Amino acid sequence: MNRLLTFLLAAVVALCPSGISASERDVRPFVVVIDPGHGGKDYGAIGKVTNEKTINLDVALRIRKMLSEYNGIEVVLTRSTDTFLSLQQRADIANAAQGNLFVSVHVNSVDRRSKNRLTVKGASVYTLGLHRSNANFEVAKRENSVMELEPDFSTTYQGFDPNSTESYIIFELSQNKHLTQSINFAQMAQGELVKTAGRADRGVLQAGFWVLLASAMPAALVELDFICNPTSEQFLHSVKGKEKMARALTDAIVKYAEAHPGTMPVSKNMVVDEASEPFDMEESEPEDAAAPEQKSAATKGAVTYRVQIMACDRRLSDNSPEFKGLKNVDSYRQGGFYKYTVGGDFPTEDAAERYACKSVRGKFPKAFIIKWRDGQRID
Repeated sequence: MNRLLTFLLAAVVALCPSGISASERDVRPFVVVIDPGHGGKDYGAIGKVTNEKTINLDVALRIRKMLSEYNGIEVVLTRSTDTFLSLQQRADIANAAQGNLFVSVHVNSVDRRSKNRLTVKGASVYTLGLHRSNANFEVAKRENSVMELEPDFSTTYQGFDPNSTESYIIFELSQNKHLTQSINFAQMAQGELVKTAGRADRGVLQAGFWVLLASAMPAALVELDFICNPTSEQFLHSVKGKEKMARALTDAIVKYAEAHPGTMPVSKNMVVDEASEPFDMEESEPEDAAAPEQKSAATKGAVTYRVQIMACDRRLSDNSPEFKGLKNVDSYRQGGFYKYTVGGDFPTEDAAERYACKSVRGKFPKAFIIKWRDGQRID
């Protein structure tokens, strides 16, 4: 236990963001790290019609899109696809981004033997701490047990056993300097999940979550509702439900960012095209990376992808300075606006995204990907 505690304390110190210079502080936005729990081979809690990893990712992507409407907020996703990440990798991504807030999105469940399995309901938001009830301990064990999917996890996590009560003593011994701010956000998030998403109120709680311990910033873990309850699962699975939950967490993040700013003031962004998506940091490539070779001419009936950079109420010339030197610019008319794409047609969304990251977003940070077929944009 002493060895584990020493490792954790040293790790937290080592992972704390380094000092930021005055010039960096002058321009740095509020960075929120959204962590869609589980993924890949780790399905999380499983319901009758869906599973936790799918819900978590869908809600996280919706949050990212909603937050793109605000200036002064930068979003980092620990994962944007169905991939497996260890708990430590998630924390490492957050710490590397020097986040101002870490929000881990999850869905709750209870043991199959539980008498209230089909009726238990409600949202809860956790901050780091020692569990005060057996129910909290069970939630922490379930979320921490993902480390058992890693090879030799005992070595990686210095002997921490997610199923051992003794291992969780570290969460009582560890003094989290961000606890007050974490609770502040947790209260905002819980309030919005009840008010905006209509979830039953299970309160702000504390428990021993490794991913919160290893994240060197204010952090909270959100349990949206119980997938084992058929009614709640129907809500979690629906587009309307996911949209409401994403809106609730987005509003909480914006409120927290306004109360605990980075340095850039948070303000609503006047985006002409409502479908724009923000730049996702972890998907960027080095500046000297080779240009993608996946571009191909569009064939009739085939779905391709384009990188949209802007919209304007007038037609611009091909060499307009508005394009900031980018070549191969094309346009289409929609909703009374001329909308401009660059780079031609890409056969896959990933290929278009790689091109956007390498060649476009340095000049147009809000560039996003659209689907294209037979000379028209499709939804």
